[in-house]
Amino acid sequence: MTERSVAAARLAASWLLGYPDQGLLDRLDGISAVVDELPERMGSPLRAFLDHLSDSPITEVQTHYVLVFDMKRKACPYLSYWTDGDTRNRGAAILRFKQAYLDCGYDLGPEELPDHLAVVLEFAAVGDRLTGEALLAEHQEAIHLLREALDRMDSSYVHVLDCVVATLPEVTTEIRRRMSEIAAAGPPAETVGLEPFGVALTLDPIGGRR
Repeated sequence: MTERSVAAARLAASWLLGYPDQGLLDRLDGISAVVDELPERMGSPLRAFLDHLSDSPITEVQTHYVLVFDMKRKACPYLSYWTDGDTRNRGAAILRFKQAYLDCGYDLGPEELPDHLAVVLEFAAVGDRLTGEALLAEHQEAIHLLREALDRMDSSYVHVLDCVVATLPEVTTEIRRRMSEIAAAGPPAETVGLEPFGVALTLDPIGGRR
């Protein structure tokens, strides 16, 4: 896999993890063309998801998206949630994502929190590759747990996560051990002291992607 193909796969996955609105539908031809050029390991799962999109009513896909990502925390796309839950620590984690972007001159808007997997993938693809790689590696356990959750839910979005996982290093024994620990403990449940969330939502839009 070349750096260019990895970046292209991550950007395509980022768009496909956004809410399936008309904006996404308008971009599907371009995304499809990019996917056709990807190595099989990354392109095949994205092609499976694109085929699902073309064969499904958009309202059905939208309902599924909301049900999976907005209504069920078992498939939470916000990476810091898996380790910090709704706690003060998560507020600090979100600010770390935001600051990492700003340090690279990448200004995130108010439409999405900076720890959303789609945002991190976009940053790694077109922002700063090395910093993006570091953020993805740091949260590799959460990404794999999200992929497993989508698989258990029989969600078509598991194909998108299969592509994302294909861009990451191989899972080590240590990563699997940490995944088991996180899955067994579940996210922390504290719900107070989350003022930093407001700060993370005050930036200018990033080209209206979502």
